[in-house]
Amino acid sequence: MEISEAHARELEKQAARKAELQALVASDLADTKSILFEAGCGHGHWLTSYGEANPNTKCVGIDLISWRIRKGLDKCTKRGLRNVHFYKAELGEFLEVLPSTIKFEQTVLLFPDPWPKAKHHRRRMVQTEFLDEVARRTDVGGTFCFRSDDRPYFDWAVEHLNAHSEWEIDPQAPWPHEMETYFQKLMDAYYSVVARRV
Repeated sequence: MEISEAHARELEKQAARKAELQALVASDLADTKSILFEAGCGHGHWLTSYGEANPNTKCVGIDLISWRIRKGLDKCTKRGLRNVHFYKAELGEFLEVLPSTIKFEQTVLLFPDPWPKAKHHRRRMVQTEFLDEVARRTDVGGTFCFRSDDRPYFDWAVEHLNAHSEWEIDPQAPWPHEMETYFQKLMDAYYSVVARRV
């Protein structure tokens, strides 16, 4: 089956983007066994604060918006953080290029887009397939930490975690690190859940 020129160009751009990301990840995370992973890191406030407080933990944040990544990298430079890395990357592509030998010690999802309309729920990050992939990369005892100001999305996340055989919500688990993010400042209230890999 032939593909159009436009499609071919897009595939070339995608391949180049993944190759560049793979080279960066390989360089930054050489000999790394585990990371704290933040999917959708925003301006990097939370992750740089966590990385500063936990200098022996390798921290990785991804986001789709270039200027957010630049802000995160600027924070790392100003604080001299060598254990925190930010990448402009789509989630699927990042997971594809990340070496399978690197495990997620913790995965953090802070205030993701709730996609409130029912017809858009398939765009929410918390889906069974996403929890499958995170579980595959997380050793038993590792955690998935979710926080949202949108109660329906929070309930959705709890429902998906409860239905998943490899995650168990731990009501006693502490939140890994408290630091008011740019988005959190805008919220009147928010809801948090921590689940452990079983």
